[in-house]
Amino acid sequence: MSAVGEDARLAAVHSYRLLDAPRPVVLDELTRLASSVLETSMSTVTLIDSDRQWFAGNTGMPGRGAGPLGASFCGRVVDRRLSLVVEDTLAHPEYRTWSNVVGAPHVRFYAGVPLIDEDGHVLGSMCVLDSRPREISDRQMDLLISMAGQASGHLSAIRNRLLLAEVGDELSRAISREEDFVATVSHELRTPVTTIQGYLELLVDNEDLTPYRRLIDPIQRNGERLVRMVDHLLAGTRPAGTPLPLLRAHADLVTVAEAAIAACRPQSGPRDVRVVVEAGDTPGSVPGDFTRLSQAAEQLIRNAILFSPSGSTVTVRVHADGLEVVDTGAGIPAGELPHVAERFYRGTFARDQAVHGVGLGLSIADRIVRAHDGELAVTSAGNGRGTTARITLPRS
Repeated sequence: MSAVGEDARLAAVHSYRLLDAPRPVVLDELTRLASSVLETSMSTVTLIDSDRQWFAGNTGMPGRGAGPLGASFCGRVVDRRLSLVVEDTLAHPEYRTWSNVVGAPHVRFYAGVPLIDEDGHVLGSMCVLDSRPREISDRQMDLLISMAGQASGHLSAIRNRLLLAEVGDELSRAISREEDFVATVSHELRTPVTTIQGYLELLVDNEDLTPYRRLIDPIQRNGERLVRMVDHLLAGTRPAGTPLPLLRAHADLVTVAEAAIAACRPQSGPRDVRVVVEAGDTPGSVPGDFTRLSQAAEQLIRNAILFSPSGSTVTVRVHADGLEVVDTGAGIPAGELPHVAERFYRGTFARDQAVHGVGLGLSIADRIVRAHDGELAVTSAGNGRGTTARITLPRS
């Protein structure tokens, strides 16, 4: 790239004001989604500066990414302006000696897609990484490309809000202040736990520590539970009057459902609850924020799993204008249905059976759906007959 072209690219990177700043929560959430969908232990949205990289979104990777470019896979993506897949870094003559391959976090697999802004500048990369060698399918690569587009869109929205705030838009200033607060709290609470989780993954992979797995596994499970609880509290306790920033783009509802199901695997597997997708002949596609809609569906699926008996099936049905989650679990008494989307509300069954949660799942889902001008409806016959939660969204 010419010096002029590189100067323009760097100016674009700096215009987002994310270097050395708290990570935007929406980008952390997007990396968490990517890591779940592609079943990797790590994922980042990485910006590439002149002499370093910086994680604008991060799940599982230790540190903030403020490292040199000499051993940066994402730096290679920017140099090439093309996607990069390395199925086994130790089998690659260039990468096998890199410090992040032979040492922590022991990157053995990398797949990264360029982050391209609306002016055509390559800002960095959205990637997934793992401590095990693996392959990536064409479908998974398509999903990663789609998520990179979402990341670029969120970056653009963040910069636009900053520009509006500068010219005196009070609403944009309020959103920016609220996002800064949530990002700071998220960093202070969530980052230490996710770093611990990353190192626990390395301990699990160490065969010499097999006798200690009975000690490591409970720490890992409780760490994951703590991360989920922090996510719930941050997402569910935003000020009621603050609009939820959305990136309204093309959102395929089958992909939304698949992403949400992938994010719920840590709950469905141990509870022996099967989650399946049923899609009709009419493809479900709406103008909406893929990340937010996946989060809403995830909350509904997670609730269904928690209240379903072992060995049962949760069905996610995709319609032309939304989706519904159907379970055969405990059900909800008629008198409790009007309150299920209230913040911190926990029904009788949840309290009596000590079901995990803080009573924010349906509240979070409801807020996301309403921000899309949609509707969340929960119906149940009660008495062990199951529950249906349906999201309906406008198609244009």
